[in-house]
Amino acid sequence: MNRWQNWSRLETAVPRVVEHPRTPAAVVALVERARADGRPVKMVGSGHSFSAIAAPEHTLVRPDRLVGITDVDRDAGTVEVLAGTPLHHLTRELARLGLALGNLGDIDVQTVAGAVSTGTHGTAGRVAGLAAQLVGLRMVTGTGEHLTLSPTEDAETFSHARLGLGALGVLTSLRFAVEPAYRLAATERVVGWDELVGGLHDRIGAHDHVDAYWFPGTDRCLLRINDRVADGAPAPSRSRGRVARWVDDELVANGALGVATALTARVPALTSPVNRVVGRLAGGTSYTEPSHEVFSGTRRVRFREMEYAVPLAAAADALAAVRRIADAHRVGFPVEVRTAVAEDVPLSPAHDRDTCYVAVHVHHSAVHEPYFAAVEAALMDLDGRPHWGKVHRRQAADLAPAYPLFDEFLAVRERLDPERLFTNAYLRRVLGV
Repeated sequence: MNRWQNWSRLETAVPRVVEHPRTPAAVVALVERARADGRPVKMVGSGHSFSAIAAPEHTLVRPDRLVGITDVDRDAGTVEVLAGTPLHHLTRELARLGLALGNLGDIDVQTVAGAVSTGTHGTAGRVAGLAAQLVGLRMVTGTGEHLTLSPTEDAETFSHARLGLGALGVLTSLRFAVEPAYRLAATERVVGWDELVGGLHDRIGAHDHVDAYWFPGTDRCLLRINDRVADGAPAPSRSRGRVARWVDDELVANGALGVATALTARVPALTSPVNRVVGRLAGGTSYTEPSHEVFSGTRRVRFREMEYAVPLAAAADALAAVRRIADAHRVGFPVEVRTAVAEDVPLSPAHDRDTCYVAVHVHHSAVHEPYFAAVEAALMDLDGRPHWGKVHRRQAADLAPAYPLFDEFLAVRERLDPERLFTNAYLRRVLGV
C-alpha cells in the first residue's frame, strides 16, 4: 500500500498511483495522462509540513529523481536547480561553488519546490522568504504546457507562481538569485522578556538577522543575532569545534528540548521550573561559520506548529497575547519570534508589509487544538496571516480579505488549471474553488 504521511504525522493519505519522474518531459507526460483520465495529481516534497497542503487524492508525484543544479550564471548571479533538490543539497553545492542564498529558514530538509510553494522563510532585514529570492521557474500547468516564467517572461504568472501552494502547476525547476559565499557571526544570549520586546525594532535595524525564543512560564528569552562578516575582515568569534557543535545542536537544541517538552506536555505544572533550567542551558555562545551552517540546524524533536505573520507594528501586542494564552494553557514548548521585510510575492504572509512571525508549538504527544485555536483568534484580530504549510483553520472567505491580490491569484489558477487537476481538500478550503 502506498501510504503518504507528512513529517508532523498530522496528515495521511493513500494515493492510487505513485510517480517518480526523471525529467521535466516525464512530468509533462504524467500530467497529460492524469488529465486524460480526469485524476488529480499532487507533487509532494519531503513532507516536512504540518498542514495537508501536499496531501494527494489520487496520483502522488515524488520529485526525488529531479535533483541537482542544472545551470550556474555567475555574471547574472543566478543558479537553476531541479525542483526535487533538498535545500541542504543545494546550499552545500552552492558553498562548493563559492556561492550562497541570501537567506534560509531554520530547517533545510525541504525540497526547493516544497519550500517556495508553502512560503518557507527565515528572519532578515533584507530578504526573508525563499519565494522572494526566485528570479525564474519552469512549471507544467493543468493544460499540459511546460511554461518558462520570469520577470520578463509572463511576469504576472511568474509573480503568482513563486508561491503557488501547488495549485497552479507542477514545478520542474527553479532559478534563484545567489551571491558570493559569506560568513555569519552568530551570537546567542538569554535576555528578559521586556528587553526582547522593547528592543525588537532597534535590533532589527541594527543587525542582519534577529530571532528569539521565549520560554513559557518564565521571563527568559533566547536572543539570536547573526551578522555578516565582510570579506577579508577578521572573524569576531571562532568556528565551533565538533564537540561544541554537538553540545549546541544535539545536547541542548534536541536532547534537552526533547526531554523538557515531553515532560511539560505530560505534567504542565512543571513548565516554569523546567523552562528555567532550559533557559539557563541556552545561550552564552558565539561563533562564525558559513551562512548555511548558521541558518539551518537539525530538528529531531517532533512537534506540532502553527505560525502567524502579523504587521511588525503589532509585534508587541501579538507577543503579549501569545504570552497570556501560553501561560493560561500551561504550554511548555518555546515560542519562536522572527521578522521579515515586506515582499512583493502575492500570497506571501509578508506581502506588502514588514512582518513579525510568531510560531507556537507543542510536543507531538500533546493536544494542540485548544491552544492553537486561542492563539489563532488573537492573531487574526491583529490582521495575522497563517503560514501555509503549518496548522491553521482559515478558509477562503476570511483569507481573501487578508491578501490584496487574492482574486488575481484565483484568476491565474483558473487559466492554468481550469479542470482543477492539482486540487485537494486543503486547497478547496483555502481557495474556495
